[in-house]
Amino acid sequence: MVASIPKAVEVFEVKQELLSGLGSFIHNHEVLAVAAIPSPTDPALSPIGITLALDDIQDPGNLGTIIRIADWYGITTILCSQTTVELYNPKVLQASMGSFVKVNLHYVDLPCYLQGLNLPILGAMLDGKPLHDFLFPAHGVLVIGNESHGIQPAVQQTLTEAIAIPKYGHANSLNAAMATAILCDNWKRIASR
Repeated sequence: MVASIPKAVEVFEVKQELLSGLGSFIHNHEVLAVAAIPSPTDPALSPIGITLALDDIQDPGNLGTIIRIADWYGITTILCSQTTVELYNPKVLQASMGSFVKVNLHYVDLPCYLQGLNLPILGAMLDGKPLHDFLFPAHGVLVIGNESHGIQPAVQQTLTEAIAIPKYGHANSLNAAMATAILCDNWKRIASR
């Protein structure tokens, strides 16, 4: 048992067979946590840096990985359309590798919410400006669209700029999480100059 567990946390030791049956995965690790789901709060956007906005992300693995990417790049807020996969889906939590407790997700009416912002809103689109030629702002919102259909038209209307990852090979598309990582890396690198 770990010695640094806070006193307010109850710890129950169980046999491996019981532990395996308690979780939703075939191979549970050595620990499971039971916690209350917090009540939704209003988004608090940082006046500096990037806020992610996810439009209809359906794959739980993508959402979990995007949360982990956000945590890696110091992004603390993600806005999700109401049709984005649920945060507390077990596959989302697993793919986030614990980052879901450090990044705030807010499910909002995305087109309406974005219309009310006075910030640059950049959208990842195949026909956007190549990101290598784009001067990223110091802060703003980065919109990532659905894995198959991209950004819905109502959200496209809120964009101040469409940006694209240049394609050098023959693949049809990039995974939403992979595209998020590439765009966040370029934004952080260019905006910090």
